[in-house]
Amino acid sequence: MFTGIVEEKGTVLSIESAADKYKLNIKAKTVLCDTQIGDSIAVNGVCMTVTDMTKESFSADIMPETLRRSSIGSLKSGSFVNLERAMAANGRFGGHIVTGHIDGVGKISSVKKESNAVLVSISAPQNILRLIVEKGSIAIDGISLTVTGVTKTDFSVSLIPHTACETTLLLKRAGDIVNLENDVLGKYVDKLMHEKESNGITRSFLLENGF
Repeated sequence: MFTGIVEEKGTVLSIESAADKYKLNIKAKTVLCDTQIGDSIAVNGVCMTVTDMTKESFSADIMPETLRRSSIGSLKSGSFVNLERAMAANGRFGGHIVTGHIDGVGKISSVKKESNAVLVSISAPQNILRLIVEKGSIAIDGISLTVTGVTKTDFSVSLIPHTACETTLLLKRAGDIVNLENDVLGKYVDKLMHEKESNGITRSFLLENGF
């Protein structure tokens, strides 16, 4: 479980790619503190298990499902990535609940300066857009951000200077791909509502039975 508050920007040192394996080696510093093999680290919002580490880097194996769902396959040596350790039980919950399980990818459509902030618009498929609400939360490359607007084809977020400096989002340009994770609470509510409707449990039914 993560919060979407990025701890540092790491650098991809190398990518080992073969028919039966895909491994990322990432240079880092902050997220290595107190980390052990088997722990979870979110890389651009993707939950990964640390399989090997040194004093300056860690490695993680990547599943085919991860490559299909996310932008991880587009990384190359020298790419910057957002990094966050799994949330500690005694830590502050500064962002929102982020699972590290990517729902899909979006494409940056525009980046505009707006006073001291930067407005970023991202186009996304309908299955992702339908679960995005204005002033709700979304994780973009693992960054917990508040949605400032939603249309039928895209949504927008606004970055304060601190977020812009501490993350990789503004290193990207229009046309670049980003990982998206919808608010998990919205996904559960959506699933439960559809299941109730298909089983004949409607709002009227609940009201008639004292709920």
